Amino acid sequence: MNSLVDPRTARCFRFVRREYADGVACLVYAFDDGPELVERVTFPAAPPVAAERRAGFDAALDLLHLIAGISYFKAGVPAGIAVESHTPDAATAAFLDTLYLHGLGEFAYHNRLDLRGRIRFPVAAPAAVAAAPAGSAAPAAARTLVPIGGGKDSLVSVELLKAAGVDATAVWIGNSPLIEACAARTGLATLNIGRELSPVLFEYNKAGAYNGHIPVTAINSAILVVAAVLYGFDAIAFSNERSASSATLEYDGQAVNHQWSKGWAFERAVGEVITARIDPRLHYYSLLRPLSELAVAQRFARSTAYDAVFSSCNRNFRILGPRPADRWCGQCPKCHFVFLALAPFMPKPRLLAIFGRNLLDDETLSAGFDALIEYRDHKPFECVGEGQESRAAFAALAARAEWSEDALVARFRREIAPQLDPRSLALDAQLAPCGEHRIPARLVPYVFDAHR
Repeated sequence: MNSLVDPRTARCFRFVRREYADGVACLVYAFDDGPELVERVTFPAAPPVAAERRAGFDAALDLLHLIAGISYFKAGVPAGIAVESHTPDAATAAFLDTLYLHGLGEFAYHNRLDLRGRIRFPVAAPAAVAAAPAGSAAPAAARTLVPIGGGKDSLVSVELLKAAGVDATAVWIGNSPLIEACAARTGLATLNIGRELSPVLFEYNKAGAYNGHIPVTAINSAILVVAAVLYGFDAIAFSNERSASSATLEYDGQAVNHQWSKGWAFERAVGEVITARIDPRLHYYSLLRPLSELAVAQRFARSTAYDAVFSSCNRNFRILGPRPADRWCGQCPKCHFVFLALAPFMPKPRLLAIFGRNLLDDETLSAGFDALIEYRDHKPFECVGEGQESRAAFAALAARAEWSEDALVARFRREIAPQLDPRSLALDAQLAPCGEHRIPARLVPYVFDAHR
C-alpha cells in the first residue's frame, strides 16, 4: 500500500487521543504504529464550555471519539482495540461492542466477514468511572436540536415541533447546499456543524482497504450530543420512524439492518448512555418512532411548503463521485420508495412536478420496485420502508383510476397482487402509530394525532 501499512494486516486499532480547542474537536486514531488518522469536527461560534457542563462535555467528547472511530476501524478490522484516551466503563463498552457489530452488519455482509467475537472494547476499572453530572431528567425540553437531512422525515418533525411551540434549531453536519436550503425554508434558527474526515482514510481506501457502509446516524448522534452540551440544548429530536428497526435480510444467522443506528435498539441504548454518563437532563429521542414510513409520507403530503427544496435521493449526499443534476436521480431505491410512498397521498400532477417524471410508468425500473415489495429480491440496502408498506402503497394505487394503468401499477395488479393475502394490503393498517418510543410526554399527542 505504497508507504502506508495495510490496515488489514494490523494487530490493533488505537483510539489515540481526542482534543478540543476553540470550537474544534480533533479525534485521533491509528492502526498499530501507522500514521495518525485525524478527524476534525467544527462547532461554529462555539461559546466557552459552561462550568456546570464541563464534566458532561468531556464525557460527550469521549463518546464521540469512540463512536466516530468506526469510520476508520472498518478499514482493517483488526482483532485488537486499544483506547488510550479514556477507557469506557463496562456499560459503555458493551454498548460500543453492540454498535460496532450491528452498525457494521451490512459492511460485514458485503465483505464476507464475520465480526462476531472480534470486537471487544476494553473496560475501565469501576473506580475510574465518573457518574454523569447531577440533575433531574427533563422530559419536556426547553431548547431542542432537530437534525435536518434534506428529506421528508425531518421536515415532518420540524412542523410537529413548530405546532407544539417547541424552541427548536435546525442542525446539519457537513456542507450540503440542499440541506441548507431545506433548513432555511423551515424558518427555524440554524446550526451547521463541520466534519472533516482524515485524508489518510481515503488513501487507505484507494489502496484496497476494507470499505463499506457505516452507521452514520450513530456518528451524527454523538456529534450532536457534544453540540447540545456545548450550546446548552436540552434535547435532540431525530426523525427515525418505526420501519427503520426492520432488518434488511439475515446473513449467517444474524439480522443485517442497513438502518441499524436509526432503529429503536440504538435509540434506546445510546439514550441510556447519555443519561448515565453525560447528562440526565439531555433527552435523546426520535419524534417519529411510532410512525411507519407511509404515515410520515401522509403527513408530509399535507403541505406544499417543501416541494421545491426537499430530496431523499442519496446521490445528492455522496462524499465522493458525481451528484445528479436535479434533486432526484429517479434511478436509486430512495427515489423509487419516496415516489411510491407519496403517491397515495398526493395529487398525481404535484408528485410528477416534484420528480419531473412518472417513475411508476417506466418498465425499466421494475427490478427496483420489485425489491421494495420484496418480490424476487430482498429489500434494498437503503433507508426505505418495509416490504409490506410498499405492497400496501401499490395496492392503493391499483384501486385508483389515475394510477391503475401506469406500467408498474398495472403489472402489480395483474401479476403480483393475486399471489398476496388481500388483508395484508390494507393501507390504513400501515398508518396507525404504535410501538415503543422515548417521545416527551407533552409531544405525544402531536405524533399520535393523525390529523396534525
